Amino acid sequence: MVPIKYNIRSLRSRWVSSMMTVLGTGLVVWASVLSFGLADGLNHTLEVSGEKLDIIVMRKGSTAETNSTVSEAVSREIDALSGIATNADGAKLCSPELVVLDNVPRRGDNGRANMMIRGVSPVAKYLRKDFKIVEGRENRPGVREAITSRSMARRFEGAGLGEELEAIDGKFLIVGLFEAGQGATESEVWADIDVVAQASKREGARSSIQIRANNPSDATRLIDRIKNDPQFGLDAITETAYFAEQANSGMALKIVGRTIAIILTIGAMFAVANTMYAAVASRAREIGTLRAVGFGRTTVLVSFLLESIILCLAGGVLGCLGVLPLNGISTGTANWQTFSELTFAFRFGPVVLIQALLLALFMGAAGGLFPAIRATRLKIVDALREI
Repeated sequence: MVPIKYNIRSLRSRWVSSMMTVLGTGLVVWASVLSFGLADGLNHTLEVSGEKLDIIVMRKGSTAETNSTVSEAVSREIDALSGIATNADGAKLCSPELVVLDNVPRRGDNGRANMMIRGVSPVAKYLRKDFKIVEGRENRPGVREAITSRSMARRFEGAGLGEELEAIDGKFLIVGLFEAGQGATESEVWADIDVVAQASKREGARSSIQIRANNPSDATRLIDRIKNDPQFGLDAITETAYFAEQANSGMALKIVGRTIAIILTIGAMFAVANTMYAAVASRAREIGTLRAVGFGRTTVLVSFLLESIILCLAGGVLGCLGVLPLNGISTGTANWQTFSELTFAFRFGPVVLIQALLLALFMGAAGGLFPAIRATRLKIVDALREI
């Protein structure tokens, strides 16, 4: 086995080309990790939004709350069903809600996007994971006040604490900012359901009903009862299944990210191959000397592959370090099921970083393979004659 210090010294002697390869690989890994972290952040937001005992009730045939309508009278019948859990105050965890979309300007003159405004009653907060007001206060019933998340406040004009949001043919005073476990709820603005219904001229209508069952058997029974009653004309689905379907809307983002990563990786492999071919050409006498003193073809092959892998792993580490400052930064994309903006944060966890390092390892192995094979095929006598 050729001592690894030989490879390290070789890379140091060719530090310019080595650094260019490391930087190029680092940029490829950086861009790839960025796309991986984007997809992982979107998946995380939708995965943490669902609770196993929570059920979303919509009109039969609807694929999202935005295209569903449930009458207020039917919502009262749903509330009367048995098997629905209660909170500490004894209130039933059954929340009729009204969802309205409005096209609102983004901050900084960055165009406009559909904002989801949800009309809720006080019980709605008990049906959202880790819901809490972090700044300001809750909105008052019957008043044009609203609450939203910090990410929405940063992204939309008028959505900051103390500002007035122009939406649904009027203005809502933002009186509070909330958190909800980094779930999809943080992509919404909440206001009183009666105020939203009046402003949108949809009095007596609801988009959906969210309920929490006492236990898994009650959840199954409630879903069957709601779906099979022809008088209701409703469909019921667990919240986890609902958000799993929405996750499919982010599939295009994942495909684009993976495609970009593949294209960049192929380009990086050619760059690595060029570097290693140049190394082989300039070190023919070294290769001949190694062979002459007894190192076999396989040993030389492994040695040159190792150099290539070291270069790319160094670039991979550099690329991973480059994305860490972006971890947790909020961004957004269109949710094609609800036709609204979905906010989420970049996530560069261990799985994403390991994927990036494996990508760098693959680039090093694939890019260095053919130059390493060329090195093993040099004839000892011819190699020793090289200048």
